[in-house]
Amino acid sequence: MLLGGTGLASARGRVGSTPAGSASGTLTFGSNYSDEIPRTAMQAVLDGFPNDNVEVRVNTVDHNSYQENITNYLQQPDDVMAWFTGYRLQFFAAQGLVGDITDVWEGIDNIGDNFKATCTGEDGKQYMVPFYNYPWAVHYKPSLFEEHGFEIPTTLDELTALATEMQGAGLTPFSLGNDAAWPAMGTFDILNMRINGYQFHVDLMAGEGEWTSDEVREVFATWETLLPFHQSGPNGRTWQEAAQALNAGETGMMLLGTFISEQFADNLDDLAFFPFPEVNPEHGMDSIDAPIDGFMMAADPDNEEASKEMLAYLATGEAQITYLTLNPGSVAVASDADQSGYTDLQLASAELIAETPNIAQFLDRDTNPEFAANVMGDALADFLADPGSIDSILSDVEERKQVIFT
Repeated sequence: MLLGGTGLASARGRVGSTPAGSASGTLTFGSNYSDEIPRTAMQAVLDGFPNDNVEVRVNTVDHNSYQENITNYLQQPDDVMAWFTGYRLQFFAAQGLVGDITDVWEGIDNIGDNFKATCTGEDGKQYMVPFYNYPWAVHYKPSLFEEHGFEIPTTLDELTALATEMQGAGLTPFSLGNDAAWPAMGTFDILNMRINGYQFHVDLMAGEGEWTSDEVREVFATWETLLPFHQSGPNGRTWQEAAQALNAGETGMMLLGTFISEQFADNLDDLAFFPFPEVNPEHGMDSIDAPIDGFMMAADPDNEEASKEMLAYLATGEAQITYLTLNPGSVAVASDADQSGYTDLQLASAELIAETPNIAQFLDRDTNPEFAANVMGDALADFLADPGSIDSILSDVEERKQVIFT
């Protein structure tokens, strides 16, 4: 499809040493925005690319398949492609599988150094443009809480008391869908950070801690006490189905990223969240997962000039707000993004991220890709299916960790 516009020069004067808007030809765009709402929103962004001399061809792949097969995909990637910041970006950059876009960043002055750092490889060069981020928190329907007189918990004991109260009202306290083997990672992350602290968590993700330690065992022991409050059979349920149960009033809460809003398109005003409560007073609520999504370039793109123009465009507040207007579950990273149309959920998201001292990216982005995909996904699914087998599960995780990180 040929995308119309007025030339990228109107949005950004130069891309490195190349005048913006001078690219032409075909640009291939690899997208994991496969569900209806994000796919429509991303198409609106691409329709707004202001260089009518570039034809953008979109290759959309199911989100989970894209993520699980990224290593193979990077052998023959599209010119520009969706991905995530953090360890997994650095891992691929170090292998030479993604392109250096440091010159694109020379023209970016509307994205802060904290975001830039997450897009930087071990060599000090930039390999990604961030697009938006979003917090993981406990979502609920204010109308349901008001109807039953439920109150927001601030400690684990209060959360347990609330869950018990919900069961007494005929509700399942927590939605949980782990069909793709990654949603449960969010529960592990928050419990580990609440119990053992942010530094312990990032060290564990880096392969430096022991999965058979007393600290990790305490995480799973705490989690096991919470499992009776969750939907049963989570490994056979998608996160979308679990979110729909929350929207329908069948469950009372759900720990997920704010992209849960995609399942509340008809009821967005009745969706809110609170940070996961304090477990260990030493760490309080000083950490959250707030992943950053963005775009990177192939190591050897067929159309490098157009790729860099596209990445410069995706860094603009205009492009980010175009997306977030149609899919208002995240917040823009660009300082020039017009926030006047933000929903209450987006305003709350921005506030939570800004006031939380420690931000993690999420388990499958903060650790070695092989370890996340081939070890932790299965391990957490096995725990959910049989909590009593946690000793053997953790022993296996530790053994395989030592092989992978060595």
